[in-house]
Amino acid sequence: MAEKSKNILERLNAGEVIIGDGSYCNTLEKRGYVKAGNYTPESSVESPDAVEALAREFARAGADITQTFTFYARDVGLPEDVNLTCAEINQASCKIAKKISREKGTIVAGGIIQTAVFRQNKNKIEAGLKEEVHQELREAVEILVENDVDLIIVEYFRNIIEMEWAIELALSFGKPVAATMCIGPNGDEFGVAPGECAVRMARAGAPIVGANCLFDPFISLETMKKMKAGLEKEGVSAYLMSQPLGYKTPDGGEYGWIQLPEFPFGMEPRQLTRFEVAGWAREAYNIGVRVIGGCCGMESHHIRAIAEELAVERGGLPEGSRKSDHDLSTLKKKSDLGRPEFLNKGSKKYWMELIPCTGRPLSAPFVRQLNPGALDAGILN
Repeated sequence: MAEKSKNILERLNAGEVIIGDGSYCNTLEKRGYVKAGNYTPESSVESPDAVEALAREFARAGADITQTFTFYARDVGLPEDVNLTCAEINQASCKIAKKISREKGTIVAGGIIQTAVFRQNKNKIEAGLKEEVHQELREAVEILVENDVDLIIVEYFRNIIEMEWAIELALSFGKPVAATMCIGPNGDEFGVAPGECAVRMARAGAPIVGANCLFDPFISLETMKKMKAGLEKEGVSAYLMSQPLGYKTPDGGEYGWIQLPEFPFGMEPRQLTRFEVAGWAREAYNIGVRVIGGCCGMESHHIRAIAEELAVERGGLPEGSRKSDHDLSTLKKKSDLGRPEFLNKGSKKYWMELIPCTGRPLSAPFVRQLNPGALDAGILN
């Protein structure tokens, strides 16, 4: 079979649905390779086999994109016992992603995120700040471009002004650009609505726009609907991209899961099932999202569930489905033998309608938030 193009825009223009990869920091922290609180990717140097194995998991599961496990632009935030430079870490991360791309044919994406200089000055934006933001981001992008990544993802921005500046810089390197903000249905940190954010990202030149991280898939779905409506209202065209959490967090507040008492060490009871993720992927596809992946907590079996749910649209199953009971035929055989513990479990309807429990008799559906009113009540269902 001919190798697919690594130009994401060519593939989207041809009508393809692109699947992103999933959780790196969060997953590698659980596996003992990332320190919680720092959330820095020094494991690309210290334990490259672990990072490579995870990237390979996502590719086998159906991910079309392998994202570099790269760092900020500057040597800040590392654990005290780590004596590595940002450049050393980012180079090792690019090397791993390129290796997986050669092996699996994936699109290599490098991400850049919000800057420290903008966070420190966002409440008093003065002349010169844009260039300072550009300089900080330029330091992050240059190593990605030196390694000839196929896609620049401008992600995890909470302010549309900084996002517009970041898109402008990213486009100057001549690579395809996707832009995703870590916002919910209420908009960015200054209250700019998702629809307006989408329009402004597209008008800044991003051909792919959307949301990533902080919020669960179903909250993110509401954000994507608002983005789509905003684009349609203004007659602006862009592909939609969604990479949410792999946890159920309807009570997360304006800053999403980071505001939950369980963050970061008690999130496991909120983990989504593969069928919940499959259901979300179907809904996202139905509203027009064409780049569908995950962020923190979205594991390889979740990515496989997306690929299997959209197998018809994508023209086949991923490599990892060889070891997946994707059509539930194995469970159905056991059910048909009359084994009561497998009754109805060979039916997709059974799994799609299942409401999983925590197994904890005293657990509550939501934590007791100090400011639950920060959420749009319409998404608490």
